[in-house]
Amino acid sequence: MKISVIAPTYLPARRANTVQVMKMSQALVDLGHVVRLLVPGVPAQEPGWEELALHYGLESRFEVFWLPAIPSLRRYDFSFRAVREARRWAADLLYTRLPQAAALASLTRLGTIFEVHDLPAGWMGPFLFRRFLYGSGARRLVVITHALAADLQKRFETPLDLPFTLVAPDGVDLARYQDLPAPQAARQELFERHGWQLGFTAGYSGHFYSGRGIHVMLELAARLPQVSFLLVGGEPQAVSRLQEQVKALGLHNLYLPGFISNAELPLYQAACDLLLMPYQGSVSASSGGDIARYLSPMKMFEYLASGRAVLSSDLPVLREVLNAANAVLLPPEDIHAWAQAVQSLQADPARCAALGEQARADAQGYTWESRARRILERLEL
Repeated sequence: MKISVIAPTYLPARRANTVQVMKMSQALVDLGHVVRLLVPGVPAQEPGWEELALHYGLESRFEVFWLPAIPSLRRYDFSFRAVREARRWAADLLYTRLPQAAALASLTRLGTIFEVHDLPAGWMGPFLFRRFLYGSGARRLVVITHALAADLQKRFETPLDLPFTLVAPDGVDLARYQDLPAPQAARQELFERHGWQLGFTAGYSGHFYSGRGIHVMLELAARLPQVSFLLVGGEPQAVSRLQEQVKALGLHNLYLPGFISNAELPLYQAACDLLLMPYQGSVSASSGGDIARYLSPMKMFEYLASGRAVLSSDLPVLREVLNAANAVLLPPEDIHAWAQAVQSLQADPARCAALGEQARADAQGYTWESRARRILERLEL
């Protein structure tokens, strides 16, 4: 099948939505489909495949087709061009997270899968969502959590189940998490690269946006000087601000390497004994909205696949994947509980290992390829 995938923003970028669209495009190719990814940008300035593959940790190649886009037009011009290009290419199916493209494709009878990660917002969001639903091209609505599916059903009367609505959490590229080194071996490799003297290590990977619990990890580092804290990611300005805080607090056990390409990220996660996910009750996304109610963070599946003990805030939506067997679930703001949990696992290697083993086993059900297969099952074109 020929599938046109429409990217939500320019590439390469550090936003999670670009990682997801690249991983899903690769998964569709691995299932035997012909994929053409349509991306906003300037064709003369497009990065080469090698740069994209390193940035996103890709093995399977697919075509990336660049289309002009005027930023002030908020992707409306790009969506029109992308849908037109999908038709010119004679795509059998269009797959996108971009509401403008989903609405236009559905209204013009092009078979469309629309993936949604939040409730449509503002005035145009609901309008475009309804245009997708009412268009004759609407084939499937993909949502990342049951919580989101339920709220969409209440607000827009969307079906809750297949064949139209599918709940599909985010996923992980398991191939990159095979044969990871043990924590000490991974730490030795990082020592050779960076000169870091890491001991028992608690890690985090991702952005430093509001609501990600960065203040929790700073406080933990202050309370637990015998534990190393490795915080990977963040935009350059955010990393600089955090480095200033670390210096002001006199923390010598917190390390900030900044952005690490997706291809190299597993090594940094492997260097950790524990992986932290201290989301708060309100969580900012790159767009600035609050996504706490519908979270399905890619880091959660990477953490599971790494086979390390996971410590996570006990948010209702995260319990769709996490449980007492594969993670330690904690009150988001209770620093004492977090510190106690870290110390308890440091003192109990057997429990730490058991949590990691269950986490790795549970990750097997969340591959990008299995996700793509489910999205295309029972689809009527």
